[in-house]
Amino acid sequence: MKNKILLLLIIVPFIGFAQVNKLLRQAKRSNNSNEKIELLTQAIALEPKNWDAYFYRALAKNDMGDYGGAIVDYSKIIVEAPDADTYYNRGNSRFSIKDFTGAKEDYAKAYMLDDSFIDALYSLACVKFELGEYEEAIEDFNTVIKKVPNQPNTYILRAAAYRALENYEKAAQDYSTAIYIEPSADAFYNRGAFYMDIKYYQQANDDLNKAIRLNSNHAFAYFYRGASHLMLGKFTDAISDFNKSIAFDANDFDARLGLAIAYYKLKDVENAKTNFKRANNILSIPQDVNTIEHYSNTYWFQNQYYYFSNNIGLIAKL
Repeated sequence: MKNKILLLLIIVPFIGFAQVNKLLRQAKRSNNSNEKIELLTQAIALEPKNWDAYFYRALAKNDMGDYGGAIVDYSKIIVEAPDADTYYNRGNSRFSIKDFTGAKEDYAKAYMLDDSFIDALYSLACVKFELGEYEEAIEDFNTVIKKVPNQPNTYILRAAAYRALENYEKAAQDYSTAIYIEPSADAFYNRGAFYMDIKYYQQANDDLNKAIRLNSNHAFAYFYRGASHLMLGKFTDAISDFNKSIAFDANDFDARLGLAIAYYKLKDVENAKTNFKRANNILSIPQDVNTIEHYSNTYWFQNQYYYFSNNIGLIAKL
């Protein structure tokens, strides 16, 4: 009798172990997140400390947008068996819900546990950028670039940090390096948008031309090129680009405002008034505009304030 009991004690855990592994394999093969979660939940019920099951269930929850549920599962692993991958993935879930402080802590912990984990350091730099910690972000981007020097996105993000610090020379160098590594439409667009911000309108126009040649469906490039044409006094070209931007997004109030100014410059009063009215309708601005502050969320107010303020008041009086 004792031998039979002992045999049962050996067989039952073995059967449970085999069933857990079977559930894990099925979950990994499944392309359905709900099915994955169900299978992994069954595995956890059989083996409550199977951290692999928690990890894959967290990934599935994250893929479904259940970031809170994913964070709970990652946290259970971290309490009992912390590792760099789990901290990193919990950081991703926290980033998704804009818990940038929590994400920063997790990415830093992941990199501390594994200093070869470059994705964790890159993500740490990105979240520092989101928190406005530009100098610290640049330091981390510097380390990433030393270890992985041929990734254009790192240069683009470091350039954005330099731009935020008004170090325009270094920002321009990084945007140019990104183009050298990968002369893509986005790379030219990013430098073009940067040139617009620092009022180098002809350089911006040149880059935006290249971006559009590489990708004729780049909606943002059309808007920015339209803005550069407007600032360069090429009003007909500006109208063409703003109309293309509106073709991509009928509610593009910035393009409508650009059209209003361009038509006004060409003394086409009716089209200036029409586009001004449409922009105001999209922005829910009253017809009797009495302050430029109504436009505080527009590109023009934030980036071309003096040019915009000098023209929009005249258009409002039409």
